[in-house]
Amino acid sequence: MAAYRAAELGASVVLLEKTERVGTKILISGGGKCNITHAGPIEDVLKEFRPNEARFIRPACYRWTNEQAVAFLTDRGLRVYTRDNGRVFPVDQTAKDVVHILQSRLDEVGVETRLNTPVIGIDRDEHGVCGIRIAPPPTPSPRHDSFAERGLRNSPLHESLDSRGGVGGGVLIETRRVILAVGGSSYPKSGTTGDGYPWATSLGHTVVKVRAALAPIALTETKWRPYSGVALRDCILKARQNGKEVNRWRDDMLFTHFGVSGPTALGISREVAEAFENGPVTLEVDVSPDRTFESLTADLLTYAEKHPKRRVATYLDGLLPSRLVEEMLASAEIETETEFNKLSRTCRNKLVECLKGWKLGLVKDPMLDKGEVVAGGIALDEVDSQTMRSLKCPGLYLCGEALDVAGPVGGYNLQAAFSTGYVAGETAAGDLLG
Repeated sequence: MAAYRAAELGASVVLLEKTERVGTKILISGGGKCNITHAGPIEDVLKEFRPNEARFIRPACYRWTNEQAVAFLTDRGLRVYTRDNGRVFPVDQTAKDVVHILQSRLDEVGVETRLNTPVIGIDRDEHGVCGIRIAPPPTPSPRHDSFAERGLRNSPLHESLDSRGGVGGGVLIETRRVILAVGGSSYPKSGTTGDGYPWATSLGHTVVKVRAALAPIALTETKWRPYSGVALRDCILKARQNGKEVNRWRDDMLFTHFGVSGPTALGISREVAEAFENGPVTLEVDVSPDRTFESLTADLLTYAEKHPKRRVATYLDGLLPSRLVEEMLASAEIETETEFNKLSRTCRNKLVECLKGWKLGLVKDPMLDKGEVVAGGIALDEVDSQTMRSLKCPGLYLCGEALDVAGPVGGYNLQAAFSTGYVAGETAAGDLLG
């Protein structure tokens, strides 16, 4: 988005991408379906971020709204729909179609995209940014001509080989305007390996401690492994520390071979990661969130009166996936074949307790490397929220997940990235062209 906006305004833009394709992070968003943004008034969208983060991204989100983000894609043929929870998705296309449209937008405005071109550092002098260093291109062969090689030969930018060690070395691209839009360090297989943090630090910025956000959660308990792939629909996942609730999220939950995932796990992962640093955290799940303990007990009694000879397991079939029924009974200390006429009051209460707060076990690890987003990053008070200019280094512009901004699951983070990227590109082009 930053590259597009800068080029649209007339700047000569080179987009450096270290992997073999653009938009890899977008390709994995929303389980490959791409939760483009979140619908509704921008103020409502901003309320879902932490107050200091909302204040920072507010100017950018009003400059490039969620409606504009949707139109940016639908104008090129993407059909979208909005779920009841406000999340906006493509109708019959996937994240691949979203990336294809974004790439076509770059082509329309003449952005030079270089794939397989890792950046190894950003140089500065007494005036600010003065160049970017990229890894030297591989030795050419008759059948091989890399993007980096072609760029080195054909780019209008001044580039030269530099054999110095340390910060130097590689190919030096001389430029006074650099937009850092490299993401954070979540899901490193997509290419976001935290490269931007040391670069920003070397240019005078502070990096707030990076933690997992929108990430699956690993558990110490191994008994859930056989249920990998089983989902609980419309439940509430809760995290507790020392008996106090840390956070909760209502949506679907997925058991995995290492613990839990799905929207509920992603929704509480940031708070879990923060609490985890201060002591043990436990997870529990309410599988019947619309019923109170009392109403569920009354419903269970009514069912027992009508069907005294039926097994307790038959009642659970309407609340749980069949594969989880036996495990629920075991948690309530009820034998699998127990009939209602033989169910004690103590066991009945225990069963209701499990339905309203099924203990999943201790958190082993909020999985930073498996998350879609990280919390933490470049300190917000060192960036001008109106322009995305660095307040530490002239000629540097910062946007997206590299910043200390992390919204909840639901399309919020892509919107923040689109908006801050748009403003960063607009500002950089304006500063360049006068």
